[in-house]
Amino acid sequence: MITKRGIFLWIMSAAFLVGLVFMTVSLVQNGDTWVMKRFNHHVYSNGELIGAGTIYDRDGEILAQTVDGDRVYSDSATTRKATLHVVGDPKNFISTGVQSVYSARLTGYSLMFGVHNIQRYGKGNDLKLTVDREVCDEAYKALNGRKGTVGIVNYKTGDIVCSVSSPSYDVDDVPDNLLTSDKYEGVYINRLLGAHYVPGSTFKLVTAICAIENIPDIYSREWACHGEYQPEQGVPIKCNANHGGHINFNDALAKSCNAAFAQIAIELGQDKLSATARELGIGSAVTVSGEIDSYAGYFEFSDKVKMGVDSLGWTGIGQGNTRIAPITMLRIVSAVANDGTAVSFNIVDSLANQAGKALDFTLPSNRLAMISPDVASKMKQMMRYNVTDHYGESRYKGLNLCAKSGTAQIDSNDDHNIAWFTGFMDDDKHPYAFVVVVENGNSGSQTAGPVAKRVLNKLVEVGNK
Repeated sequence: MITKRGIFLWIMSAAFLVGLVFMTVSLVQNGDTWVMKRFNHHVYSNGELIGAGTIYDRDGEILAQTVDGDRVYSDSATTRKATLHVVGDPKNFISTGVQSVYSARLTGYSLMFGVHNIQRYGKGNDLKLTVDREVCDEAYKALNGRKGTVGIVNYKTGDIVCSVSSPSYDVDDVPDNLLTSDKYEGVYINRLLGAHYVPGSTFKLVTAICAIENIPDIYSREWACHGEYQPEQGVPIKCNANHGGHINFNDALAKSCNAAFAQIAIELGQDKLSATARELGIGSAVTVSGEIDSYAGYFEFSDKVKMGVDSLGWTGIGQGNTRIAPITMLRIVSAVANDGTAVSFNIVDSLANQAGKALDFTLPSNRLAMISPDVASKMKQMMRYNVTDHYGESRYKGLNLCAKSGTAQIDSNDDHNIAWFTGFMDDDKHPYAFVVVVENGNSGSQTAGPVAKRVLNKLVEVGNK
């Protein structure tokens, strides 16, 4: 009997130790998640975050802070709307906002002391971002209530200086119809990261890169264009104009000739086009600051599902089943601008405690060679030619712009088109890449182009202060 009791006690002791180890490991791994539950009144009040530290823009302008136990946002209503999707909302419904992603760091949580900083200082740690409040304000005003997004990144450092998504709303004046009105459809989605769009003619950048890599005589070739291209099978692929019967590679991109690029895509074939799409990150998430993931995008990579000839042509001009998050296109043009190499994107600059001491905050600094420097140089020349020969240098005076527009048709109504404009400034003083998407925007160059111009000019103005 004593032996049996002894064995039972040993089993109970072993079970206790196993449970203790399990709880310790769970605390280490999940403590920050547990402390951020909404029933923790040290951190939340009425479901709203109150214990976080101050969030600043890159110039030290306050975007959000805790004052006397209340979460207070920027004094400017425009800034509150423009930076909503970067900062996040009070209830953390915007999952990509820094208040949600870095909530534990903002509250000053530590494994040893929990959220003691909140009792000590009334708030947690301070977070400085890379975004510029003035530039974000200008982007929000340029969108003028239209659904869409504006993203700008320093293609040398990876710092995101502008990330604006619309529709937005004022956290200090929440609309009664926020969740019922079409006006606010998708309001909690950061469209730069989480939306996925038909890329339209911006995908011709991908097709062009693939062509440069795989067709040796691409620059000496011409393609027939009489207003449409009829593939061997399937429906005709209409062009936006009759380009005089024949058109070369440079002009085909500048004038966004659907007939030429459909023929190029069909000649390349699905396997080569798929390989280039993979190399450029389509189908893979873009990770910001090591923790915020974008929509991965979609392209038909399967060897088992072969595209028809006409489907391949439509895909090559950006009107197939391909879906791309705007930040994916931003990374592609950033790589072109940066001699073929894409750097890690960041939206966080630094973290500090209430005493002003910098805290360890490891940010990724990866460099991914997407294309060769030679291919990047050729693409840069072609995108520059797009502006000087087609869009008009006078429209973008002083920006030294390299760009590509896109008008993605989603049905027969042109008013429902997705307007794209993406590219970069080929300028060592202002090494910025950009993407603009406007839903229901009709034409890319006519709708999204002016938005890009306005925001880039503001960025230059702010940088020259």
